[in-house]
Amino acid sequence: MSTENPHAGERATAPPLDLLPTLGAPAPERADAARNRRRILDATARIVAEQGPDAVTMNQVAHASGIGVGTVYRRFGDVSQLLWALLDDRERQFQEAYMSGPPPLGPGAPTAERLDAFLDALVDRVAEQRAILLAAHSAAPRARYHSGAYRVMHTHVALLIGQLRPGSDGALLAHLLLAPFSPDVMHHLTVEQELSGERLKAGVRELLTLRENP
Repeated sequence: MSTENPHAGERATAPPLDLLPTLGAPAPERADAARNRRRILDATARIVAEQGPDAVTMNQVAHASGIGVGTVYRRFGDVSQLLWALLDDRERQFQEAYMSGPPPLGPGAPTAERLDAFLDALVDRVAEQRAILLAAHSAAPRARYHSGAYRVMHTHVALLIGQLRPGSDGALLAHLLLAPFSPDVMHHLTVEQELSGERLKAGVRELLTLRENP
């Protein structure tokens, strides 16, 4: 594996949140290129999970994936583009799961179960990518609400709310329901308050049923 790295000292900079995509088919690629891409992204995800996005370098990703650093550079350009590709990859997986995956997250389950499953999955999604999402949010706090990813989630939640409560202001309620999942709020709850994902999921469920309790 090549060890040449013209940017050996570089550190991760968060990709702009407003570029997060809506769901769409990725460009076709050769089978070997697809395998290499998968290995690089999986290695990057492991580094981010274990050490945070600031620890990512192209050399480290090449070593962890077993792919030459020159190939990593040719494929992704720099660390920022690599982190962007990782977010894009995870977002596509998440979107595919709730738009066309198996129930209860995907179609086929009762609407209330789908909404619960979506909110549970969103807790996991934000927790998994918390460090990168927080860096992007800090750089551009309002960009989240103009991103393709947010628009897709908002539309999905608004449709579910419309099915649960016909005649309600589904668009507004969807914004309010998604607001706690802002990266800074989730960082405060999971890191500063040290709340577990299971406790957050239970809290969201309880919040949705507050007025039903005596």
